[in-house]
Formats: sequence, structure tokens, C-alpha cells
Amino acid sequence: MRRGPRRGTVVSFEDERGVGTVEEEDGATFFFHCTALTDGSRQVEVGQPILFVVRPGHGGRLEARELDKC
Repeated sequence: MRRGPRRGTVVSFEDERGVGTVEEEDGATFFFHCTALTDGSRQVEVGQPILFVVRPGHGGRLEARELDKC
């Protein structure tokens, strides 16, 4: 698994549930929870450029973590 920050774009976000997906520049898509946003805002707009790292989440699936808005 590639280490270090990745660059992508938020492609979906559900305010009510606080979950969304981010798509990496190469097309890979990862789930994230609003608590992964480093600024503490718990909200992000679809289309927002983002830096993130990929880590194993619940059930072992890969998730986006440590999301920083660009």
C-alpha cells in the first residue's frame, strides 16, 4: 500500500450521516467519516479538493483518513 498523502476530490457527502467518498486522481474511491476531517468542521462540500491518507478501517476495508481541505 502506498504511504503518504494522496490528492483527490470529494465526490459525495451525506450531511445527515456524516459520511462520504473521496476519489483519488487515478480513479480509486475511498469511504470516509466526517470525524476524519482534520479541521474539526464535520462538513465538506462535494467537489472540494482534499489531501488524505488511506488506512484500514472497520472490517478491514481501506478508508480515507486525516482529510485536509486544499
